[in-house]
Amino acid sequence: MGKLAFVFPGQGSQAVGMGKELFEKYDTVKAIFKAADEALGFSISDMCFNGPEDELKKTYNTQPAILTVSIACHEVLKQHGVTPDIVAGHSLGEYSALVAAGALSFTDAVQLVRKRGQFMQEAVPLGEGSMAAILGLDRDKVIDICRQVEAEVGSVQAVNFNCPGQIVIAGKTAAVEKANELLKAAGAKRAVSLPVSAPFHSTLLQPAARKLAVELDKVGVHDARMPVVFNVNGQITTQGAAIKELLVKQAASPVLWEDCVAQIASFGATTFVEVGPGKVLTGFTKKIAKDVETLNIEDMTSLEKVLDYFKEVR
Repeated sequence: MGKLAFVFPGQGSQAVGMGKELFEKYDTVKAIFKAADEALGFSISDMCFNGPEDELKKTYNTQPAILTVSIACHEVLKQHGVTPDIVAGHSLGEYSALVAAGALSFTDAVQLVRKRGQFMQEAVPLGEGSMAAILGLDRDKVIDICRQVEAEVGSVQAVNFNCPGQIVIAGKTAAVEKANELLKAAGAKRAVSLPVSAPFHSTLLQPAARKLAVELDKVGVHDARMPVVFNVNGQITTQGAAIKELLVKQAASPVLWEDCVAQIASFGATTFVEVGPGKVLTGFTKKIAKDVETLNIEDMTSLEKVLDYFKEVR
């Protein structure tokens, strides 16, 4: 049997009601939500289960909420004896992966991502930055056009290499709009503006990265107990000191998700489980590594499917 990978979702996967079914069924999940509420000083549980959606969508709430639900799902799998050989996470999800790998404590991680969300939001005033998904164009073309626009209009970069044919760009709003025009003229099928509050992973987020470095120096970042694949370079790292540097860099650097999945597949993973709300990463994985088995866990129905699958293959 091949190796098992857990991948953890990032921002955009949130939904009101997430985690509630598992919370009602499992004491381990209740304990995770209680720990998150205590660490944050307010009820992220209530926000996850009941909303309102407008509050849940605010970056500084979304990040700890998704991390909490993801780790709750991870704890349930662990309780059932399903544990990974390798982990990774998309942007925010990297923090969930590091908790799963023992490099960060859950309470440190949930407080860190709350601050990370605040720093990201503060780095660029509302309306001054934006993001867009570019569909149907190869990465070299997207990078070239962004460089051209950056030289003429203002800051814009390719920031998420999600899967073949889907690349996200981010930067100053005027520069993103100009890049969208040129990318469509160059053959992109679509350029879709994303409903986000800041140009995540662009160089405009350097102030957030600097503030994050200060916060990361206050917590213990340990060696990981298993291989972790990082967004910044698509490579495996387990050393605590290197992990800290990569997390700082990640805030204002592109997410090389396509490279991460390729690395996990080359490590020998034949099954990928998306651990946390939504199925965004499952969709990306199917386009990157077509031969692997993909599953996800976010509620009781998806949990039962995962457990049935592992009963059969083991």
